Amino acid sequence: MTDPAELLKDHRASIDRLDAILVFTLGERFKHTQAVGRLKADHDLPPSDPAREAAQIERLEDLAKQADLDPVFATKFLNFIIAEVIQHHRQHQS
Repeated sequence: MTDPAELLKDHRASIDRLDAILVFTLGERFKHTQAVGRLKADHDLPPSDPAREAAQIERLEDLAKQADLDPVFATKFLNFIIAEVIQHHRQHQS
């Protein structure tokens, strides 16, 4: 029989690796959204794009279903990220 403490340790190590992947992935994503924000500011474009945001949410919901992840959670997560990105874009507009 496998030792529960060892199983717990293995799961936690996987969680730690996945958390690192999430953080670095978000960092990379925000590098690109910052570039988009500067581009929008340089060309006097609005900081948000509701049609793009709606398409992204729909796309993420489909991906969440494929990944066996709650689509409601995935949508909340993306909405949080989008709100942060829009805030950054508005800062570039100032």
